[in-house]
Amino acid sequence: MLRVGSLRQLTLGSFILALVPLIALLWQSQSDLAKVSRMTTAETRFVVTAVGIMQQLEGAAIDLERTLRQYAIIQNTTVADLTDNAIAQFASARQDLCDIIDNSENCQQLVKQIEQLRNFRTINDQLLLNAYLASLSNGVIAMRKDVDASIQARLAIQREDMTSMQAKQAWSTAMLVSVSLLLILLGSQLIVKPVNKLKQIIQILAHQRGELPPLSTKAPFELIGVEKDLHWLSERLQQLEHIRTALLRHAAHELKTPLASIKEGCSLLSENVVGELNPQQAEVLSLLSSSTQRLNTLVEKLLDYNLLLQQAEPKFTSIDPAELVRDCVEDYALALQDREVTVDVRVESVSVDEELYRRILDNLVSNAVAHGAIGRPISVNIYEQDGVAVLDVANRGKKIPPEKVGKLFEPFTRGDDPRNDNVIGTGLGLSIVSDCARLMCGDVAVVEVDYADVCFRVSIPQKEKRK
Repeated sequence: MLRVGSLRQLTLGSFILALVPLIALLWQSQSDLAKVSRMTTAETRFVVTAVGIMQQLEGAAIDLERTLRQYAIIQNTTVADLTDNAIAQFASARQDLCDIIDNSENCQQLVKQIEQLRNFRTINDQLLLNAYLASLSNGVIAMRKDVDASIQARLAIQREDMTSMQAKQAWSTAMLVSVSLLLILLGSQLIVKPVNKLKQIIQILAHQRGELPPLSTKAPFELIGVEKDLHWLSERLQQLEHIRTALLRHAAHELKTPLASIKEGCSLLSENVVGELNPQQAEVLSLLSSSTQRLNTLVEKLLDYNLLLQQAEPKFTSIDPAELVRDCVEDYALALQDREVTVDVRVESVSVDEELYRRILDNLVSNAVAHGAIGRPISVNIYEQDGVAVLDVANRGKKIPPEKVGKLFEPFTRGDDPRNDNVIGTGLGLSIVSDCARLMCGDVAVVEVDYADVCFRVSIPQKEKRK
């Protein structure tokens, strides 16, 4: 199986791999720049050479015209030699210029004109000489135009080459930068994917929902090590959970026996079976009976919470929520005799675990009775929204501070305000509500409503949402 390697190797490898296209782009840019430099140097050399030779040709033409006219007047050997030398310099300059200018017809014309002037010793007609010199001057002017045209043509070719090179450079830049970005994204994905998996595992451990995904095989060694540690932590948490469950079960059952004896003794004393009690003894007995009842309630809550922790899979059935709410309100009839309970059930049936859903109702109604304002109504609403069965239990009274909402559903967390029933709470009611909702793939939250000060909302997905 292919393994990625260490995180450091993956990071450095991704960085180097992403640099390869950029290095190729830099190399191509340097190559194009060198090509442009060579092209510019060659064209500059050509322009300087062509202009220099053209100036020599024009100077030689002036010298040739001057010596010819001098010979036409003086006609001696010295001037004739000077004239031959001027013709030779003009012919040499013409040859050099024609060598660097391609396909110039004026070069051949100048050859004919030079041949005509080579016979200057036989030219006795001044008009004919003037005609030859005028033709030579026109040839030189035509050569100047040819040089200018050649320079412009080469500059046009250079501009086309530059434009083509710029377009090629732009496409290469876009392609190589895109490849570099893709390599960066690929390298980051190789790191982000296992990190997201670690985050998923942490979320599963935090909310205790579902099974952990299998160990990764294609990830950096360090992240695989962290993943193994999280799997070990999950197993350790499961072991601790089993120990906690066993401890709660054992402690609750062990407390039942002496508690029953204490209750029986208090009952015998209260019935004066062992003799008449004086007022002080009766007061002490009342305190003992109250504490015994409190301890009995705590033990029953612990047993109920322990039983809830042991329930692995809920049994979903279709129940009538209106009937369930009616039974719950009847059980709390004594505590609700001075309260108005408004019930609004807008669905005929919901798919839930009946026992878990009844525990949610019992604990939320009990919480509303204990902490709601005395004489103010309690609202119980059940409806369906987007395939989710929603239960709202709301009451009037003091609002819950936002900073305390997050800890409300933790076990053994009690509120700071005194209860209406003067009973010290166990701190398990809302935790049981949260665990019951979680077992049914739902959740519970404190929400803001306009008809009450405190509202607990339990959302249970229906069948199609749980698949």
